[in-house]
Formats: sequence, structure tokens, C-alpha cells
Amino acid sequence: MALTLDNRSQNKESSLTQALRQIQQLNSKIAVLEQQHQDYVQKQQNLISAIAEICVSPMQEIEALRILIHRGEAACRRYLRSVLVKQKKAF
Repeated sequence: MALTLDNRSQNKESSLTQALRQIQQLNSKIAVLEQQHQDYVQKQQNLISAIAEICVSPMQEIEALRILIHRGEAACRRYLRSVLVKQKKAF
């Protein structure tokens, strides 16, 4: 009887230890995701500031934001570079 209780106790303990380990792993993954999200938000804020700084017309700003939303950061940066090139050629 005592042996059965000891086995049950050990099984419960190992289950709790396993659950605690899984919780710690999830907390670590959450921390990584939160950092990635903060980095993403910072990049987007920097890009939006660049859009406001580079674009000389509201239509260019709208186009840049549309590209950012639909095609992503890299496409938006390419568009902004093309706007800068056109501005340099105009001067």
C-alpha cells in the first residue's frame, strides 16, 4: 500500500514538474514574441516617419502607406527609394 502511494506521489510530482517546465518554456517563447513585436512596431514607426519625411505630396504618402500595408516593408522601402531618386533628378 505504501509503495502504491509513493508511486502516485512521484507521478503527481513528475507531472507537476513537467507542467512547470512547459509553463517556463511558454513564458520564454512569449518573451521572444513580445520582443519581436516591439521590434516590428519600432520599424513600422520609423518607416512611417520616413514616409512623412520623404513624400512631398499626399498622393505619394497614400501610395507608400498602401504599399506598406499590402506588400510589406521591403516594397515600401523600394518605393521610397524611387521617390528619392525622382526628387534628385528633378533638382
